[in-house]
Amino acid sequence: MLGYRFSEYVPNPDGDKSTFENLLNVLMQLLVYTSGNFSEAMDWLNQLDRQYGLTNDDYGMGNFLDDLKERGYIDEDEQEKGSFTITPKSEQSIRRRSLEEIFGKLKKSKPGNHQTPLSGMGDEKTTDRRDFQFGDSIEQISMTESLRNAQINHGIGDFRLTEDDLEVVENEYKSQTSTVLMIDISHSMILYGEDRITPAKKVAMAMAEMITTRYPKDTLDILVFGNDAWQIEIKDLPYLQVGPYHTNTVAGLELAMDLLRRRKTSNKQIFMITDGKPTCLKEGIKYYKNSFGLDRKIVNKTLNLATQCRRLNVGITTFMVAKDPYLQEFVREFTKANNGRAFYSSLQGLGDYVFEDYVRNRRKNVR
Repeated sequence: MLGYRFSEYVPNPDGDKSTFENLLNVLMQLLVYTSGNFSEAMDWLNQLDRQYGLTNDDYGMGNFLDDLKERGYIDEDEQEKGSFTITPKSEQSIRRRSLEEIFGKLKKSKPGNHQTPLSGMGDEKTTDRRDFQFGDSIEQISMTESLRNAQINHGIGDFRLTEDDLEVVENEYKSQTSTVLMIDISHSMILYGEDRITPAKKVAMAMAEMITTRYPKDTLDILVFGNDAWQIEIKDLPYLQVGPYHTNTVAGLELAMDLLRRRKTSNKQIFMITDGKPTCLKEGIKYYKNSFGLDRKIVNKTLNLATQCRRLNVGITTFMVAKDPYLQEFVREFTKANNGRAFYSSLQGLGDYVFEDYVRNRRKNVR
């Protein structure tokens, strides 16, 4: 009998993933850093392959490129042969991977569930019963209790079921929230040797994927602000880049308030990811700019908008990714004017802060 031969066990760090899946995971990360530029991301991937041996004799970069085309992750440019662009499937994959990376430890829940301690229109049944009221849905009617009431009120011999006999099951209230996510794309987001825009993009993509898949009744609007502010679509997030802009926080807040004004939900909030002080205003067709210190003209206008949001019951949560004391002092003043919240987060912990505060706010019911 030969028996068994043992050797040192070396675990596979990637589990049972294929070479294609491992390369795809790295490529999706690189596409976030290159703002969706596939050619640049592939150049980086080839450099990583030469340095760390990501491919092998059986599966090379040519095979990986063919599989990307075959599986619908990239399209070839018809006018410029050999040039590729990513597809909506890749955009969704990037958002999903961002969600898994940042919010991977979330507990699974039914889509749209955001419970509050209150009762009302919702999906989760409670043990409470009450009389039928105009506007209650048919699904809420407890037939067993209603039939029992009809027998008691009218007798078995002359059975009839009236509105007064109906009894409904109380449901848990499910609140809905409208959120505007503001992302600072001023030049300071890549200054001082620190990439702040990439973590901000990842958080935005993860949040967008979370809301659209887990809280489909909520609304999320995304805007960016530099010298001006403009709204972007979820599909635009992977391509987001920093520009040679100052920071017009006023324009961002005005657009956010306008977007929330159109929403019919009671719970409304603004999340703002920024690393710097407001340095710009638009006056007519001209820009008033001051990059040095905190200009009182700009600051006062910003604080006035924070106060307006408070009066409209719109909370602002500021996620500050810079640690300069005088900038944090401004954020404290801004937060006090709005009666909102502020988190002085590192780039690594930004996603945790955003998610925890979003869920906390979702549990509130306004009016």
